[in-house]
Amino acid sequence: VQLVESGGGLVQAGGSLRLSCAASGSIFSINAMRWYRQAPGKQRELAASITSGGSTNYADSVKGRFTISRDNAKNTVYLQMNSLKPEDTAVYYCNADIKSTRGLFDRYWGQGTQVTVSS
Repeated sequence: VQLVESGGGLVQAGGSLRLSCAASGSIFSINAMRWYRQAPGKQRELAASITSGGSTNYADSVKGRFTISRDNAKNTVYLQMNSLKPEDTAVYYCNADIKSTRGLFDRYWGQGTQVTVSS
């Protein structure tokens, strides 16, 4: 099983980006999916999460600006980021709780994608 992120890049403050994270491999089912971020010199923090049923949660710092969604048919989670601020600059990682076809549960991480917001 692997997670592959895409969609990061450089954007001006006030702009938008959409991140994608696709899971592939021997997947039986996916439970919660999440986006974390880690800014330089800071700890990794949870930005947003979504359950298999579509319930969402957001960090206060992104609430009202970011939207997490998922396409279960494609095993993909998205993060729509609007009204971006320089403090949103970070490496963004997706994370998912996956049951493999062998019946084993594990938490998987993507490799990360850089988001840079210029002022």
